[in-house]
Order: sequence, then structure tokens, then C-alpha cells
Amino acid sequence: MTVSRRSLILAAGTAALGAAVDAAAGTPAADARAAPARPGRSTGSVRTLNGWSLPYTLKAGVKEFHLVAEEVDHEFAPGCKAKCWGYNGGTPGPTLEAVEGDRVRILVTNRLPEPTSIHWHGILLPSGMDGVSGLSQPAIGPGETFAYEFTLRQHGTHMYHPHADEMVQMAVGMMGLFIIHPAGGEPEPIDRDFAFLLHNWSLHPGTYRPDPSIMLDFDLWTFNSKVFPAIDPLVVRAGERVRIRIGNLSMYNHPIHLHGHQFDVTGSDGGRWPRQRWRPEVTELIGVGQTRDLEFVAVPGDWALHCHMAHHTMNAMGHGIPNVLGARIAASDADLEALLPGMMNMGADGMSAHQEHVEAMKLPGPANTLPMMGGTGPYGALEMGGMFTTVKVRRGLAANDYRDPGWYQAPAGTVARRVSSDPDFGGPVRRIIQTR
Repeated sequence: MTVSRRSLILAAGTAALGAAVDAAAGTPAADARAAPARPGRSTGSVRTLNGWSLPYTLKAGVKEFHLVAEEVDHEFAPGCKAKCWGYNGGTPGPTLEAVEGDRVRILVTNRLPEPTSIHWHGILLPSGMDGVSGLSQPAIGPGETFAYEFTLRQHGTHMYHPHADEMVQMAVGMMGLFIIHPAGGEPEPIDRDFAFLLHNWSLHPGTYRPDPSIMLDFDLWTFNSKVFPAIDPLVVRAGERVRIRIGNLSMYNHPIHLHGHQFDVTGSDGGRWPRQRWRPEVTELIGVGQTRDLEFVAVPGDWALHCHMAHHTMNAMGHGIPNVLGARIAASDADLEALLPGMMNMGADGMSAHQEHVEAMKLPGPANTLPMMGGTGPYGALEMGGMFTTVKVRRGLAANDYRDPGWYQAPAGTVARRVSSDPDFGGPVRRIIQTR
């Protein structure tokens, strides 16, 4: 984008006026350290999984965004849809991207049946722009449009969500990412910048609206309101520096684990940390209400990226069902099927058969309810769901090519292989338990 001298002067004047307004409002960030505006700088560099970044309109040097809170038809994965609440047609809402020092105006139109507001999570601003209905502003009534306006005094990975009837509005999908790029650019350039939010849902089998009253027993765990196998892969060229921005607005803390790489934890909603604070990890626990930035240099392969809480990588989890693991229940199949035609037992030998029953044998389940696990890879069933996706790293991709390259073709001799089908193969050393 070409920036004229006139637009630079106009935007600088607007930024100065915005700083004066912030100072009058008493924001602690309105001081001499405030970064100057960077008008005309392009944004939209973050790739939001299964999502998008909201365009803005530049009005007298102010970047104006427009969010619409509304009911949306959302698909968690093919075969499972629900009536949710979100912004601008989806859940999560679109990502907002701007630059440190920008003056932003965010219009919020409420098309919900109840009042709402938006809290700009972790962002330094005047109290009256903080979005807590009843405390710092009147609630936005149905049909009303409010304007939030403030100058960005920081950079980092941030979030937005309601602070009105949070139990319901967040539970049914109202949230989004607000990413502020540093005014001076990145000290280490990022080649591919991904972002997503963690959330949990209770969509009871056969139902079509999330239940906001559930506190613990959730049955869908999502990256950007999608479950595997519908979550986008992260497509990367080998050797590129990658950043993954993750925000957590769920009801659990999530240990996010990346295979095949050792990443650095480099930032949070407090911005990108000084280099001396970076720490190498392969799993990072992201607490409720927190964000984390993970950076690494990509190596070729198909690498899993997932929450390491095992139940969070399954869909439509059943709670409180009898535990039949290790039980010999086959003898009861005929008696049970007489009462429940089409019934098939499973679980005595683990749950691996679940995906086969659903996909291969086409056994029906409750309406609008996903199988507990799904997805097929190049070597068979993946037996995953929920918070699981892949980082697909390939050589020779174009800089802005995010198309799914298919499955990785591993070089000869680099895939684990079968060497025997005999359970008594070899002579493994085993612990001997002494009994009296």
C-alpha cells in the first residue's frame, strides 16, 4: 500500500488526539512511552485456523472494524451442526489485526435476544472501553450498536469476548482473537503465523443447541470451534520460522503438545517476551484466560498438534457409562440385541473398534452426534477427535501456499515397520514379581 505525506500527517494528528483522550480518561498506558501511529501498514498477516481476519475501513486515520453479535449456524465437523452465538456469521468471530500505536474504532451491533458487551481481554485502554456491562458501560441492548474507540499501546496475542451473561454467551461460542503487531516489526521475522482459540462445548447426543449449564462434563473440545477431522492443518514450508498463537477461553487448562519439534515459548497477551525469557518446550500448559505464542523452525513431515489430556482428543464423550474394560460380555450380546435391535457391544478390549463400527460398518448413532473418534491417515484409522490437528511441513512450497499437500511421503527406511506377527516373538526382558 502506498502511503502519502498527507495521510501520514492526518493519521499522526489523529493519534495525538487519541492519546490526549486516553490521558483524559485516565488510562495507565497513556504516557510518553506510547508508540506513534503507523498508518497504512498492512495487516491480515495471521492465518486463523478455519477462520479469517476482519477487514477495516480507514476513516480520518482511525481503523474502523464492525462486529455483529448474532445467532449462527455452526458445523463442528460434517455430521454435527448446532445453533450457536458468535460474530459476523461464525464462531469464533473474525480475528482483529492492527498495529501497536493504531487508533481503532470497533462498532458492535447486537442482534441477539438479550443484552451483550465486549471485553477486550488483556488490552490496555480507558476504563469506559473495557466492556464490562453495568460496571464500565451500559449493556448493548438488542438492536443497538455501540462504538469502542482507543489507541493500541502494546503488542501481542489478545482475545475478545462478552462480559454480559458470560455463562451463556461464552458457552455458546462468543469469542475471538485480537492480534496487535509490534510497531517496529518483529526482531526475528515470522514466515507463517497461525492462530486459534481453545474452547469446550456440551452438545448432548441428538440435540442442536449447546448446553450452557454444564461446568465439567463437556463432550466437544475444539480448536476455533472445530473438532478433528474438520480442523485445518497447519501447512508450512520446510525451514520456515513458524509461530502458533493459542488463546484459551475454555473451562479447562490445556497442555498443547507438538510432535517432532522443540519450540520456544516466546510470548503471551503481555506481548513478545525478551529473548532471555524464551524457554524451550515440547508441551505448553495454557491456562484458562491465557494466551501463548510458540515458535519453531519447521522440519519435513506430518506432525501431530494436540491437547495432551486424552479425553480432549475425542468427540461426543459419554460420561457415567458402565466400565466394561476387561469384561467378557460377548455372551450377553444376543439377549441385549433382543431388547435393543442393532446394538453392538464394545469397550471390553478398548475403544479402537468404535471408528470401525461407525465408518466401516455404518452403525447408526444418535442424530447430529459425531463419532467419538474419526479421521483416516495414510496408514489407517487415526482414532482421534477434538483438539487434534496436524502440522504439514513440505519442501518447496510457495511462500503463501496454504493448500493441503496431502499426506507426507516418508523417505524409504524411515517408517516404523512390522517385523513379526507372533505375540511370543523374541526374548524381551520382563520384570519378575516375587510372591510368597
